[in-house]
Amino acid sequence: MIPNTLKGNYPFPDFYLNDKLSAGHVQFFNEYGFIRFKNFVSRSTVASYIKEAEAVEKKWLSEGIEKVNGVPLKFGENEKGEKMINRFAFLSQHSDLLHQFLQDPRLASLTELLYPYEGRIAEDEKDGLVFNHYIQTPNSGFTKMGWHTDSPRDLFYGHKIMPMLNVGLHLDDCAYENGGLRVLPGTHKQGFFRLLFAKKYFIDNNPDPNEVGFDIEAGDLTVHHGSIWHRVQQSNKYGAESRRRVMYIPLVTGKYKPKHADSKTPFYHHILRKRFLSKFS
Repeated sequence: MIPNTLKGNYPFPDFYLNDKLSAGHVQFFNEYGFIRFKNFVSRSTVASYIKEAEAVEKKWLSEGIEKVNGVPLKFGENEKGEKMINRFAFLSQHSDLLHQFLQDPRLASLTELLYPYEGRIAEDEKDGLVFNHYIQTPNSGFTKMGWHTDSPRDLFYGHKIMPMLNVGLHLDDCAYENGGLRVLPGTHKQGFFRLLFAKKYFIDNNPDPNEVGFDIEAGDLTVHHGSIWHRVQQSNKYGAESRRRVMYIPLVTGKYKPKHADSKTPFYHHILRKRFLSKFS
């Protein structure tokens, strides 16, 4: 049973991550399957990361890049009607600055949340460092994401589901009322059947009475377990006011499975293609 104090807008005292996790951090995460750390990086650092992503985007668009290491990019258009990349993959492999960000020892310390498994930052596994860019315009193709968990991706690779974390660095201010990440606390403890069938993957966008959201500020870091149900609520604004940029870092366990330029496109990306690619694809 989820406590009433854990419903709606995230009501808990702010957590901060200095050198390493505290016992309180671990206890909270183990109970609810998510945690948010305030001011993980400064606003000036956020600005530098955005600038890096914009430089890579300009290069990839000019070169007509559609996949990186077998993972399709997702495209849309910005508030000016110009083509943009909604979802980057393996971004840190194309930016020295973002590669250095992944070396932050505080990120490595988050692997403690995967105990008793040994975790690692998957810079060249899964989809690598993902950069999601949501913006709502009349022709937007990527403004929200329905309920899903991240763990079943292992099944599409023909592997056993292994524990993982999705770590999101938020690059824009986003009040709870403006949409953004929603999670269902405690669902990381669910059984295998509910992991696969509790909701309709990516199709169901309906709010859940037990979901939790956040008042996000640029530089905040969220961590959620790969088996927790979560979604992205659509913004109630349009244009620049609706913009949400988040970099997601996967922390994984199990056998090391790097990807490369000749990697095949995972099957689940073919399933999602029609739903998320815009008219530019």
